Amino acid sequence: MLHAIAIDDEPMALEVIKAHAAKVPFLDLRKVFTDGILALDYIRSEQVDLIFLDIKMPDISGLELAALIPKDTMVIFTTAYSEHAVMSFELDAKDYLLKPFNLGRFLKACQKAQEWHELKNGNASGTIFVKTGYEQIKVNFDELLFCEANGNYVNFQLPKEKILSRMTLAEVEKILPSNFVKSHRSFLVNIQHVQKIERHQLTIGDKLVPISVSYQEGLMDRLK
Repeated sequence: MLHAIAIDDEPMALEVIKAHAAKVPFLDLRKVFTDGILALDYIRSEQVDLIFLDIKMPDISGLELAALIPKDTMVIFTTAYSEHAVMSFELDAKDYLLKPFNLGRFLKACQKAQEWHELKNGNASGTIFVKTGYEQIKVNFDELLFCEANGNYVNFQLPKEKILSRMTLAEVEKILPSNFVKSHRSFLVNIQHVQKIERHQLTIGDKLVPISVSYQEGLMDRLK
């Protein structure tokens, strides 16, 4: 269950979010706010997994507020203006809902947040569930050889198979334990599986992984 709040200076916009949220079974919309400062006090004292956050508000904007909340609190921006989309994703927003949005679009954004929440919380057990297509596949960290960025996707390379998931390498890096280190801007490698080190590449299982100059020093320090 995702514990959520909504912040918007327009009461009618909050009513829309409340109506949509009531139809999402894994979402618990606990409180709504028209005042960002009051919301910030609540966030600091209560468990909040997800915030639906308007951008253009008096006193403090949604972008300013997003920079003040705990890093592990997910944000979905809700706004009538499209020009802040790039900035919102630089703040690691899980989605960007352009008003007016319907239930289907709202549900899609909530599902993104739920999937990320499940991935993050799977970390403690030494596993993650990786979504590929309509399936979620359980991956053990100990078996994972490396992750490779592939456009808007990431390949999770296991000894006998490869799982392709729509994620960014930056998102994956936040989930994986400390034994996963970048060897290249497109590769996160499990140093426990490194078998051979050469000047420009690593051998992991039967795969070759590149080493770039910018990551070479940090990688070698960890391998030592």
